Formats: sequence, structure tokens, C-alpha cells
Amino acid sequence: MVNEHDKKDDDFEVTNDTDHGHDEEVELTDIEESSGGKLKAMRQKLMAAEEAKRDSLEELQRTKADFLNARKRLEEERILDRTRAKKQFIEDILPLCDSFTMAMSNTEAWEKADKAWRTGVEGIYGQLQRILESYGITTVNPLGEAFDPYRHDAIGTKVVTDKKQQDTVVAVLQYGYELKNGDKTDIIRPARVTTGSYEEKS
Repeated sequence: MVNEHDKKDDDFEVTNDTDHGHDEEVELTDIEESSGGKLKAMRQKLMAAEEAKRDSLEELQRTKADFLNARKRLEEERILDRTRAKKQFIEDILPLCDSFTMAMSNTEAWEKADKAWRTGVEGIYGQLQRILESYGITTVNPLGEAFDPYRHDAIGTKVVTDKKQQDTVVAVLQYGYELKNGDKTDIIRPARVTTGSYEEKS
């Protein structure tokens, strides 16, 4: 037979165990909730870090592209500057070339000059031509060629009786000069010419 004292003790102990288990469940739930909040915060931080990384990478790529484009433009400008300087140099010495050409084309006066002097002048003119060639300059003497408005500057016409000479260069008053720039040819100065104008004989 169980006395009242023992029964009360047993009831106390059962009740005590039940309350303790409930406290543990509450505490575990609190920990889970607390941990869940921390994990969520960590995930948000991770996502923010990844987004910042992507933004930084995109910015780096844009900066690199801008740098490469700027360097390309700078190199193109340098090439253009060198070409402009070369053209300017050639244009500055063209009057000298014209003077030599005019002097040697005056056959009567040229033949009267001392032979040694003529040889010296021809030598100097040859040096000048070699300098031009070293710069990629070609002298244009289009005598007998079909008139080309892109390469020739027609300053007059001359009547010709040969129909084949119509619109053909029949006289060159001033040589032209062209600059070879890779596959491209730049006209430094067009040749000044007279073209043929055909007229049938009466």
C-alpha cells in the first residue's frame, strides 16, 4: 500500500520532469530561430558580396575596354601625325623639285651650260629624288596617259587631230607627287596638265 507521502513525492517528480522537458523544447526552438536568423543574415551578406564582385568585375572590364580604345586612338593619332608631318615636309621641298625640273627642261639653255656643271646639277637632283623615294614619294609624269581628274589638274586644252588623243594628257606643265601609304595612295599634289581636244581636219 502506497502512503500519501510517497504518492505526493512521485507526483512531484513526474510534474518536475515534464516541466523540464518543455523548457528544453522552448530553448531548442529559440536556438533554431536564432541560428536561422544568423544564417539568413549570412546568406544576404554572401549575396551582397557576390553582387559587389560582379559589379567590380564589370567595372574592371569596362575600364580595360576604355583603356584599349584610348590606346588605339592614340596610336592612330600618332600615325596621322607622322603622315601629316611627312606630307608637310614633302610639300616644303616640292618647289625645289620644280626648280630643278624647269631648269633641265629648258633644252636650249641646258645644252649651253657647261657639261661638268650639268652633271653636278643632275647629281644633286638625283639625290633629291632618292630622298623622296625613301619617304615613299612617287613622281607622276602622266604624259600620254588618259586624263584622270583624281590625279591630274587640267589647266587647259590643246587641239589635236588624232582622235585617240581626245582627253589624253598632251603636255605636263608640273609633275605630280603621290605618297604610298601601305595599300593606300595619297595625292600630295596632282600633276598640272594640258589635255587633247580632238577636232576633225577640215
